Amino acid sequence: MTDIEVQTLAEHLKERTPTGIAEQVRELINAGILSGGTRLPTVRDLATELGVSVGTIAQAWGLLRESNLVETRRRGGTRIVEPGEVGGTSFRSWSTVDLLHCSPDVQLLPPLEEGLVRSLKQPELHSWSRDHILPELQRAVEMKLVPPVEGSFQRTFAAVSSATEGLWLATKASTSPGDVIAVEAPAPPGYLSVPRSLGLRVISVPVDEHGPVPSALQSALEAGATAFVHSPAGAFSPNHVLSADRAGELAEILHLRPETTVIECDPLGPLSEIDPFVHTLDVVCPQQTVRVLGFERAYGTDLRTAVLVGPKRSIDKAIVERSGGVSSNSRMLQHTLAFLLRDPNTGRRITKARRHYATRRKMALDAFAAAGLAASAGPNSWALWVEVPNERAAALNLSAHGLIVDVGSNSYADEQRIGGLLRISTAQLPEDRSLLRGLAHLVLEATECSLNSTFT
Repeated sequence: MTDIEVQTLAEHLKERTPTGIAEQVRELINAGILSGGTRLPTVRDLATELGVSVGTIAQAWGLLRESNLVETRRRGGTRIVEPGEVGGTSFRSWSTVDLLHCSPDVQLLPPLEEGLVRSLKQPELHSWSRDHILPELQRAVEMKLVPPVEGSFQRTFAAVSSATEGLWLATKASTSPGDVIAVEAPAPPGYLSVPRSLGLRVISVPVDEHGPVPSALQSALEAGATAFVHSPAGAFSPNHVLSADRAGELAEILHLRPETTVIECDPLGPLSEIDPFVHTLDVVCPQQTVRVLGFERAYGTDLRTAVLVGPKRSIDKAIVERSGGVSSNSRMLQHTLAFLLRDPNTGRRITKARRHYATRRKMALDAFAAAGLAASAGPNSWALWVEVPNERAAALNLSAHGLIVDVGSNSYADEQRIGGLLRISTAQLPEDRSLLRGLAHLVLEATECSLNSTFT
């Protein structure tokens, strides 16, 4: 058991906020400078050395405890928890891992405390006016977006409660019952229930490694599609991130039909910014495109704030559809999101989270390939697609072991797809090769077993 001197630790701590101190200690742990079992200085000694309040250090230690990085014992002080790689030794059983909903790993979410506290000090708190989006949040989001090629075009912004709500609003505002809508296949998890609930007919647009296939989109538009839904960053795709060339090809087709609305789904928010060359139709077709920016997977579902971006006429229609036009999100949550988008400590956490999610995707692909299964995932995807002979039988067999996965037919609107698919969320997978090999073999066994009804 070792201790770290207060002066030594203080030399590494340049930030003086609770979140900043916690983040810097986290980085020291990740770098191996602080190893498991190391005892930290007392709260009072470190506060004195840094020139901050005892409460500041106590809050920082609290944030680290929430992430299971430190533990405090009555007589043993505060110590670094023994190694437990995120997603590794904490594994208990597959029934505790979300393989269905593509939800994030809570250990990789950044803390909200500082942003929420700051939001409570804003002067317009409790104002009775309704703002569709706060200027601070709009500016923070705008800085993350690539400007449209039409330099004079002005985007309109609105805050909504989630990417799911944003997709529903954008679809409802762009269609009427009986319309045809083109949807990238596979569709985002659960999305196909939206057009069905609105009385729309869906035409699937397949993708290849560069994005939606232009000829398929052309055919869908010729069949009367009034809107086109796709995910440029391939958040749940088996194979693609939209390329620059493909964006240009699609734009040529869409420009010939200016009445068509493009709905771009970006459910990973800042987590999908792994490649500065990811292109969106929002850039090349700004007057036709509504973009749905989700932040739940990056910052947590309780933040309950997503953003719609697009031409004013489309955003205004979406606002009207929301609660009869009375559509305003909590200012506290909007201010908190604006803070998180600007905060450098949060940015470092998001960068680290991206690396973990990418590692899990790669390790899962390797494990499934080693088991002899045909599996695929796009370069930015949180979904692993596994080819199986009978998807429903395989899913039922897996459920008997506590593994709940989705079947491919829930993400395809037509029967043109050949063969069966399982969709497995990779975001919460353990970063443990032996565990992943075990998962792959469970899936393999599930594909080989038949469902037999017997009397007992």
